[in-house]
Amino acid sequence: MEALKILVVDDEARMRKLVKDFLSVKGFSVIEAANGEEAVDIFFEQKDIVLIILDVMMPKVDGWETCKTIRQYSQVPIIMLTARGEERDELQGFELGVDEYITKPFSPKILAARVDAILRRSKAVTSDDLEVGGICMDRAAHQVTIDGKNIDLSYKEFELLAYFLENQGIALSREKILNHVWNYDYFGDARTIDTHVKKLRSKMGDKGDYIKTIWGMGYKFEVKE
Repeated sequence: MEALKILVVDDEARMRKLVKDFLSVKGFSVIEAANGEEAVDIFFEQKDIVLIILDVMMPKVDGWETCKTIRQYSQVPIIMLTARGEERDELQGFELGVDEYITKPFSPKILAARVDAILRRSKAVTSDDLEVGGICMDRAAHQVTIDGKNIDLSYKEFELLAYFLENQGIALSREKILNHVWNYDYFGDARTIDTHVKKLRSKMGDKGDYIKTIWGMGYKFEVKE
């Protein structure tokens, strides 16, 4: 199977090498770009890039403008990589259609885990079975077990849990959850998500604590170490 191709965009050669070396060990094919202008040219020249890791602060064309340009033509997953950690910057990233926002300094292992999660969600990497923190999901059989015990979930609870498992460690806005679990044609109140999360947590017992609330935004599924 041909290695999945990831574009890493950062004006710091040392940072590009760090990310490239780690992802290459994980079996990905990594292409580098030193600025946004170069990144856009590479992206449209090579049609099989499955994910972009994009720095914000760069010369010529910054990450925001690069993201805007690419989003006009493609929904390829984008991870913003930046030294800025303020909430308004993160919100701007999500408004532009960024899939994840990671603040420097970061753990390469966490970055690789989030790359894998995003690619699973985008169907670049697929599997019918999910297993995280003692939670086992067989999507083909529509069955979930926690520590070996079956739990009874409604259809939407099952889909919601699957979405959380696929996106472990990733902050998910209520809008994203609605769009992916309830689909774009759902016109109800976003509070329906809170109701389903409450029921799901209850059925999961102690494992329900893995679903963290991000106040004012949504939720994040995070397994305790």
